[in-house]
Amino acid sequence: MISLPSVGFLGGGVMCEAILRGLLSKSLVSADQVWVSDVAEARLEVMRKLGVRATADGREVVKHTKLVVLAVKPDVVPAALKEVRDLIEAEHLLVSICAGVTLHQLEECLPANAAVVRVMPNTPCLVGAAATAFALGSGAKASPHGELVERLFGAVGVALPVAEKHLDAVTGVSGSGPAYVLMFMEALADGGVSAGLPRDVAQKLACQTVFGTAKMALEQPDVHVAELRNRVESPGGTTVTATRTLEEAGLRTAVIRAVRAAARRADDLSHGMLPY
Repeated sequence: MISLPSVGFLGGGVMCEAILRGLLSKSLVSADQVWVSDVAEARLEVMRKLGVRATADGREVVKHTKLVVLAVKPDVVPAALKEVRDLIEAEHLLVSICAGVTLHQLEECLPANAAVVRVMPNTPCLVGAAATAFALGSGAKASPHGELVERLFGAVGVALPVAEKHLDAVTGVSGSGPAYVLMFMEALADGGVSAGLPRDVAQKLACQTVFGTAKMALEQPDVHVAELRNRVESPGGTTVTATRTLEEAGLRTAVIRAVRAAARRADDLSHGMLPY
């Protein structure tokens, strides 16, 4: 089992909790190796129940850890980093999971040559099945910084290095993607109920179908997903009739538009064009 150094989180929100629960469940860190800060007492209480060290003071997090995950809301990033700037040393690695905050914006808030990595994870960190992409800042190196981030997030799913210019697209696909998939699962189950299935049966079938289909696609990476779909569609059968209905309703176009809208929103946030 891969072990990790002590880890700190500036911000104890939902994504922090998802990553942390994943790490703890995999025994990659022990609870006493983790520090979390947050301004909300309710979130600190959640962290305490996980057994980690929780505090309202972000400086305590940076003092006690060298791998620091920045997990605050994007609009408070400058204030959060200003609070701890004087504590950041050459040995620190700052990993930002703040959507839309660029490496340049992060580095401007930190000492010169600070090691920074920008990461876009998603909530399936909670079950060890995250889809994560990361980009290195100017002061970060593939070894050891990139390797450490890949170990951290690869331990709770898949972690892929990309150029920073691609992170907005990553946000649209995998960062926001769980919400699209959950919406599809909800509709799939509702369709089953509409056709006469009990609610609990329809939901379980919908969830398992999505899980199994994704597993099938992941285990055949050289086969295009369209080909896998074609294999299910018997001529004149029920499936091809259903997929034709989805095409007529614009399912694929709607999903593509959603991904592009999320990517544009991420770009807008990084340029300060819209309020956070």
